[in-house]
Amino acid sequence: MAVVIEKPPVLSRIAPLVRGFDGQFLLAVALLAAIGQVVMYSVAYDIPGRYLDHLRNLLIAAGAMLVVSQIPPQRLQALAVPAYVAGVVLLIAVELFGLTRKGAQRWLDLGVITIQPSELMKIAMPLMLAWWFQRREGRLGKRDFLAAGALLAVPVGLILKQPDLGTALLVLASGLFVIFFAGLSWKLIVPPLVLGAVGVVTLIVMEPQWCAPGVDWVVLHEYQRQRVCTLLDPAKDPLGKGFHILQGMIAIGSGGLWGKGFMEGTQTHLDFVPERSTDFIFAAFSEEFGFLGVLGLLAAYTYFVARGLMLAAEASTLFGRLLAGALILVQFVYAFVNMGMVSGILPVVGVPLPFLSYGGTAMVSLGASLGMILSVGRYKRLVPA
Repeated sequence: MAVVIEKPPVLSRIAPLVRGFDGQFLLAVALLAAIGQVVMYSVAYDIPGRYLDHLRNLLIAAGAMLVVSQIPPQRLQALAVPAYVAGVVLLIAVELFGLTRKGAQRWLDLGVITIQPSELMKIAMPLMLAWWFQRREGRLGKRDFLAAGALLAVPVGLILKQPDLGTALLVLASGLFVIFFAGLSWKLIVPPLVLGAVGVVTLIVMEPQWCAPGVDWVVLHEYQRQRVCTLLDPAKDPLGKGFHILQGMIAIGSGGLWGKGFMEGTQTHLDFVPERSTDFIFAAFSEEFGFLGVLGLLAAYTYFVARGLMLAAEASTLFGRLLAGALILVQFVYAFVNMGMVSGILPVVGVPLPFLSYGGTAMVSLGASLGMILSVGRYKRLVPA
């Protein structure tokens, strides 16, 4: 007598993989991913393969999110030190024999693939510091925060030396968020903020003298000095260094209240907007969907970040709270810096806009980060404290 074994329905096999996921957070992710697909189709339909590549990267990122979300926070905690050590070793390898492109030594040729180790540190850094503070929970002192600062300074210094100011700032932000959530005193936070504000005002006032030809800022590379000076007065070189900022601002302003319409952006499709599918995709979005569209996009990002912070606050362990909180705020920094540089209020540093900008490594990194946040929230639901 033959025995017939029926396979369970597909949905019943998938259900355990997504059980415990936060539906509202997934909704925010799906909404931003859908917006990204619509915008990418508009700006890149005439760039061979770009839209399909973006869709492929999004699917790979979704796969990475699903895989990482299955790893319980305890296992993520065990991966913290190996990930951090591997990242630092790879950064040292870049310093010793990395590849140089466009004047920057940021890549490492492993034979099969070429990687940019600094991208690994965007995840390894918050993992490491969350692990450190979890170990010191209940007995935190000044020395623990100093040790955390040292752990943060090593990779940030190596990335700055490449040089890669944008990535260094993102890695620094990811670490500082963990340190802040761990309980850093406001007495230590306020003075640097005040000094930063004073520095910005001084820079604006002294711009005519400090940005004069031949002035060496010493602490920054020449191309970094030029970016800051171009931000302060892009009209000085409208067809050169100021072209990116000016065209981005023109595209944003030309969108008006309602926008020019889907696939109707003239600044975008006449190639006035540089890097329209990567760093400056926000300018293309603003031109086609206008001020109201931008408000909608900002609302989507706000909901995404707020829900992520709520998942972090509900985490059952200090490690989970620190990790999820830092990772979601890093995405906020990505969005803020990208929109700021395209709008002409921040220097152009090559930071992508999450979910919208074209990019393989950045998209997969985003997927892994989202997977960790989902893992923290999922564990809370499946194993209540």
